[in-house]
Amino acid sequence: MAALVVALLAAGVYVMRSRGQVIDSVAVLPFVNVSADPNTEYLSDGITESIINNLSQFPGLRVMARSTVFRYKGKEADPQKVGQELHVGAVLAGRLQQRGDTLIVQAELVDVDKGAQLWGDQYNRKLADVFAVQQEISQQISEKLRVRLTGEDKTRLAKRGTTNPEAYQLYLQGQYEWNKRTPESLKKSIACFQRAIEKDPAYALAYAGLANVYVISGGYGIFAPKDCFPRAKAAATKALELDDTLAEAHATLGDEKAEFEHDWSGAEKEYRQAIERNPGYANAHYFYGYLYLVAVGRMDEAIAEVKKALELDPLSLIINTNLGHTYYFARQYDKALEQYRKTVEMDPNFGGGLRWKLATLYEQLGRYEEAIPEHQKNFAVRWGSSAEAAAMAAEVRKAYLQSGPKGYWQRRLELAIQRQRRSPEPYQSAMDLAGLYSRLGDKDKAFEWLEKAYQDVDEDLLILKVDPMFDPLRSDSRFQDLLRRIGLPP
Repeated sequence: MAALVVALLAAGVYVMRSRGQVIDSVAVLPFVNVSADPNTEYLSDGITESIINNLSQFPGLRVMARSTVFRYKGKEADPQKVGQELHVGAVLAGRLQQRGDTLIVQAELVDVDKGAQLWGDQYNRKLADVFAVQQEISQQISEKLRVRLTGEDKTRLAKRGTTNPEAYQLYLQGQYEWNKRTPESLKKSIACFQRAIEKDPAYALAYAGLANVYVISGGYGIFAPKDCFPRAKAAATKALELDDTLAEAHATLGDEKAEFEHDWSGAEKEYRQAIERNPGYANAHYFYGYLYLVAVGRMDEAIAEVKKALELDPLSLIINTNLGHTYYFARQYDKALEQYRKTVEMDPNFGGGLRWKLATLYEQLGRYEEAIPEHQKNFAVRWGSSAEAAAMAAEVRKAYLQSGPKGYWQRRLELAIQRQRRSPEPYQSAMDLAGLYSRLGDKDKAFEWLEKAYQDVDEDLLILKVDPMFDPLRSDSRFQDLLRRIGLPP
């Protein structure tokens, strides 16, 4: 499979139009799985993602990120129209079919400006033998496009791969499950990456994938931060021992240093290395801006980095959402509201905290009547129970009508405590309760829960310095002491 990635990669880099104009931007549409077996979906998704990841490494080539192009998955997408929507020069589209141990792949590269096919081909290969034909496919594509990969390009691509086809398929399965972002799928993802490593202990990308799963596991209630972050660090460190050029592993290590170790200089170093290794890696810009630069209060730089991530991944719902949240932390509330509304228009049912963040903004603006229905929508998405969400929203509305903002916050707090006590999740954030107590003016209780968040190494501590929720606590010496303990300047 790695052979196919290299071959198609050659087709996408430095493509020349007849007039000599360089196509410097490309989108890779999700390869269509035309196999009868839906269990091979991981192959079509995995090939697409591998091509994107490899293309994005090349300076001067802007590549649309996975979450943007996968918005077209399952749709009858016209490559030229997609290219115009995404403002790219070329679009790569393909189809995949597995028959027994044979893999049939068709692919074409379309010039968006002219609507003409720049290149197209079909490959029939044995799945177990695909690595043996790597040089052959690369050479064929290069000859047709009069393009040659540099020695440095070939070395970098070879480092990212494995010569074990079973390990590669397990890696693709791990990525497939990771992208589903559910507690159950993340557990499956961990198992797939671990099995890939068993098949090939020198497979750097498998370690990087494992690190990516561990670093987000706390947010999905799979592990407490004290458990998931050390595992993420160990996997990312091993990946970089095997291949120091992996931007993914550098970015994950940056997350661990920021969220767990509170090693701010170390985190910035890792994020910058990730961007240097792969300037087209949207998540490196996103995490650097949204996690590190926001945390330390460098808001103008934070906004610029998140915007850079959005240029590379314009249809990413989570990046769109958190550009709004970055504006919120910067106290640019009008821009935050505009960005949240834009994201809602893209997908009104998106999770990712979108409705909760919009509700939080309305609360900050004192628009409680508008915040309540947003919380209701958030509860329904998060818990999967519309009836329970409606009942909770009704209680909060009643309390607000009876007692104003104080009643609103008091009922929000009571419901949060009730929910926490009966939650089946093994780990619950203490920061939400700390914020609610802060809004109520109960500083002692707020600091009690902030201390618990500190002891738990709660990942939301990163926003302590900038979150308006904690404005009532900022003049208290305990707040300054907590900032000092997590290494943030006052």
